[in-house]
Amino acid sequence: MRVLVVNPGSSTLKVALVSDHEARESANVAADEGAAELRVVLERWGPVDAVGVRFVHGGPDRLEPVRVDDAVLGELDAAADLAPLHNPPALAATRAVREAWPDLPVVACFDTAFHRTLPPEAAVYAIPREWNRRWRLRRYGFHGLSHEYAAGRAAEMIGRPLEELKVVTCHLGGGASLCAVDRGRSVDTTMGFTPLAGLVMQVRSGSVDPGLVLWLQQHAGLSLDEVADGLEHNAGLKGLTGTSGDIREVVEGARAGDADCATALDIYIHRLAREIGGMVVSAGGLDALVFTGGVGEHSALVRARVADRLAFLGLALDPDRNRPEESGDHDLTGPGSAVRVLVVASREDLQIAANVEHVLRG
Repeated sequence: MRVLVVNPGSSTLKVALVSDHEARESANVAADEGAAELRVVLERWGPVDAVGVRFVHGGPDRLEPVRVDDAVLGELDAAADLAPLHNPPALAATRAVREAWPDLPVVACFDTAFHRTLPPEAAVYAIPREWNRRWRLRRYGFHGLSHEYAAGRAAEMIGRPLEELKVVTCHLGGGASLCAVDRGRSVDTTMGFTPLAGLVMQVRSGSVDPGLVLWLQQHAGLSLDEVADGLEHNAGLKGLTGTSGDIREVVEGARAGDADCATALDIYIHRLAREIGGMVVSAGGLDALVFTGGVGEHSALVRARVADRLAFLGLALDPDRNRPEESGDHDLTGPGSAVRVLVVASREDLQIAANVEHVLRG
């Protein structure tokens, strides 16, 4: 099956042609050009059998990939405020494709779908039950397409069925989250109702005391918009250092003796290692630790420092294999390590294409 994968951003659409489980072509097109540029791309790449569109949030009702029709579009419109930066471009791209090629099947693939298997103890917030019931509040989790692919690819690299493994996947990029995968099922993750929770990220705070947020509004005089903007866009490594928050800039600053960068890097590693420990508890053990995403794939320093913090689990890296210039999927496991340590290149496009085939072939 030839699948056109559309991964919408705020200003561009990342598109790829996946055929026989391999990406054959890729390109970026302007989001505001919509169907016009997609038509040019398809004319160059040739016909496709289906289109898969990535949605960050499926809302409370869409917990699996689904073929898009008018009813599904209506549901996703209603859930757009759950991911106001990401879902509207995905909706626009979906409509553009359906209008240009009305007979071409379009499948919506959700970052929240992989986490539909979270057990109640991992998914339910300890807030008034009336709130949970009325507004269907829960921990949704995100980066599910990346976590699902990374776990499956790790099993292939190890040479064992995923259904036998306990894996923690670390999607580390500008946004970052962890996932505990027990025998192929997501059983815990660090993000929650929104992508703001969990790890310290490039510009996002990660989890903070909700009482602190209330105090900033009630006593410090900050408006709701000021708090939201601070936590979403000016916190994380950026807020701690005054830099862009790019991990490379923070590491360089720390090496140059910048105290704020050194402290921020310590905080980043501490939170990451601590939350990995929590994911190990949720998974009930650890057969493989998997790094993916821009930071996970390319920061040897982050991987080494995390491995040092987790040495008590019997985990060890091979320093000769843990090189920043290494690219693609590779095994970092050191001699005598009780846990496999792997790097998996993030391939959401391949996971989306696999989900499209699953939906259309039943």
